[in-house]
Amino acid sequence: MMQKADAYRKATVDTSDNVRLVSLLFDGAINFLKIAKGKMVTRDVAGKGIYIGKATAIVGELTSCLNMEEGGEIARNLRRLYDFVLDRLLKANLKNDMIALDEAVKVLETLRGGWKEMERNQAAAHTASHRASGGVGMAVQA
Repeated sequence: MMQKADAYRKATVDTSDNVRLVSLLFDGAINFLKIAKGKMVTRDVAGKGIYIGKATAIVGELTSCLNMEEGGEIARNLRRLYDFVLDRLLKANLKNDMIALDEAVKVLETLRGGWKEMERNQAAAHTASHRASGGVGMAVQA
């Protein structure tokens, strides 16, 4: 019985860590794009390119982590959204297009909201599970 509980806790922690990591990647990309927008406003072309490049790398990493075989329709839809964001970032960088940059940020913020919600749900489920088990063992925070 204890082995099953330990395995469950480990799976919960691993999943929570992955959800948290993806959430942090979205935070980073959005932050870089806000900095890039400021660079665009001040006509710092090199700075704008650096920060759009950093955000592009994050979105590229998110794309490469999609499991297209097991992810089904969700993975395909995320791939389309990431491709759209990458297209907008390319346009923003090449043409100093503030609207394209804002469109990319809007999509990323929407996706980040979903991941933040998953984080909250996992934390609540973990807390409920911990209480239901009588608080045996150590609580693990996501």
